[in-house]
Amino acid sequence: MDLGLEHFATVTNDFGRHKVEHPKYLLKAEERLRRLQRSLSRKQKGSKNYEKARLRLAKQHAYITNARNDFLHKLSKAIIDENQVVVVEDINVKGLLRSGLAKSISDSGWSKFISFLKYKAEWYGRTFVQVDRFFPSSKLCHRCGHKKEDLSLNERMWCCPSCGTTHDRDINASVNLYLVGIGRPEVTPAVHALVGDRSPYGLPKKPSCDEAGSSTAHR
Repeated sequence: MDLGLEHFATVTNDFGRHKVEHPKYLLKAEERLRRLQRSLSRKQKGSKNYEKARLRLAKQHAYITNARNDFLHKLSKAIIDENQVVVVEDINVKGLLRSGLAKSISDSGWSKFISFLKYKAEWYGRTFVQVDRFFPSSKLCHRCGHKKEDLSLNERMWCCPSCGTTHDRDINASVNLYLVGIGRPEVTPAVHALVGDRSPYGLPKKPSCDEAGSSTAHR
C-alpha cells in the first residue's frame, strides 16, 4: 500500500488495485477556521464573548480531529480485514513536516494511520511489514525491475525505457510493495531481467518508450 497526498492510499492486493480518496478534513475546513480565528482575535481576552469564540474554534478543531480519526480507524480496519499481510513504507514523516508540504502531511495523519495498522494487525493476527524508507518503490518498474533514477516528484505517469510499460506512479509503488508482501525478493534489474519475449510475471514484452512513440506516454 502506497500512501500519498493526492490520494490517501493506493492499495494493491489479490482483489486488484484501487485508490482511496483523500478526505482532506483540514483543507476543507480552512476557511471556516480562519473566520473563527478572526472572530476570536477581535474579542477582548477574558470576556464572555472571547470564551464563546474560543470554544467555537476549539469545537471545530475537535470535529476535524474526530472525523480524521474515524476515517483512519475505518480504513485501517477494512485493510486488516481484507489482507493477511500489510506492507507500507517507513515514511519519514518528521522530515516531510519540515518541507513545504507540512500542512498537507499533518492533514493526512499518516503516522496515526500506520500505528492503527500496527496494533490492529497484531490484534487480528495479521503480518505487518514496513519497508525501508529508501526502497525506491515509485522508481522501480514493477514489470521488469528497471530503476528510473531521474524520476521527479511531479511526474505522476512515466514510461519504463527498458520494457515500455507506462506507469501510474502511485499504482506502480503500490504494486512493488505488494510484491514485497508476497515474498518476492527486492526488485532489481539483475533479478528481474526479461527473458526472451516474456517478463518474469508471464506478461508479453512491451515495446520500449521510443518504440511506443514517446518516453512520457500517458494513459
